[in-house]
Amino acid sequence: MDKLRIGVIGVGGRGRIARHWQNSDRAEVVAGADVSQEQLQAFQRDINPQAFITTDYRELLTRPDVDAVAVTSPDFTHEEYAVAALEAGKHVFCEKPLAITIEGCDRILRAWKASGKHLMVGFNMRYMNMFRVMKEIVGSGVIGEIKAVWVRHFVGMGGDFYYHDWHGTRKNTTGLLLQKGSHDIDIIHWITGKYTTRVTAFGCLSYFGGDKPNDLTCRTCPEVDTCLEAQPKSTRIQCAFRQEIDVEDNNMVLMDMEGGVKAAYLQCHFTPDYHRNYVFIGTEGRMENSEPEGKVWVKTRRSGTWREYADRTYQVKTATGGHGGADPVICADFLDMVLKGKEPLATPVAGRMSVAVGCAATASLRQNGAPMDIPPIQW
Repeated sequence: MDKLRIGVIGVGGRGRIARHWQNSDRAEVVAGADVSQEQLQAFQRDINPQAFITTDYRELLTRPDVDAVAVTSPDFTHEEYAVAALEAGKHVFCEKPLAITIEGCDRILRAWKASGKHLMVGFNMRYMNMFRVMKEIVGSGVIGEIKAVWVRHFVGMGGDFYYHDWHGTRKNTTGLLLQKGSHDIDIIHWITGKYTTRVTAFGCLSYFGGDKPNDLTCRTCPEVDTCLEAQPKSTRIQCAFRQEIDVEDNNMVLMDMEGGVKAAYLQCHFTPDYHRNYVFIGTEGRMENSEPEGKVWVKTRRSGTWREYADRTYQVKTATGGHGGADPVICADFLDMVLKGKEPLATPVAGRMSVAVGCAATASLRQNGAPMDIPPIQW
């Protein structure tokens, strides 16, 4: 196979990464499925005017001219669509999170194994320069063996991204430790090379949610001129203070990991700024990043090696493309996986383990911090 023919399920939002495949000489986007006719028309206009479009994803899966499927629809649909695509004999790129339950992830993994096809999870942070630099630093041995990890996630756009649309309810996301936190949990796993075995967590709704009607939108709200969260010109316009919102916006998780590594993850959705701060502490030093400054710092301690003679500052180079240059790279990696048999940087098992931690942490915080073990994969 010289050129991969791709169908996209969920052509809006993250589905727009399809342009990277369409612009490649190794792929062609031949079909799209979405519940929105408006999004389908935009997909044909912006991606491929000749692409087949449908509001029924099953029609896309029956087409012999579709070799692979990108599942970029809302989180709660991933399990159904990914399993169906694999059972239809298609290779699958599935946007994170792999599913919104541990059981859903395991079902996808079983379908993947039975299909003999390729499956990749859309963990684009593994493809960002910042975190690749940090992975390389740890691999060099300069901070020794990692023993502690602290991560703070300042989600300054939390209201816009997660409380003005479907993300704000448990039935659609399970929780934001899963939906939003899956990236960070995966980076912790990836850089340490260890998976989480047990968690305890605390969290609550500190700012969003409230007593507003569930059908209230920013465009119809009488308080639009005074509401601090109003965004009537956005495509996400559901009231961020509506009654149905039940997903926590202020969370903290403690993670017990393989090899005795201890990690802490904090996530807040009403901060004034948007960035992630990672700290990895090893037996010979500490590594920390600053996304706003594009820097990584390494502080060394006594190690009996020449490495202890200097601290280090890394200026991370910028990259072009969405998500800090990660989107075009992850799309190319998907093509390499299917066309060349290359092992993807983001594996299906990594996708499942990130979801498992997010689900267990969410269960813990809703049971007053009860410790939760991470269950093994049910193959």
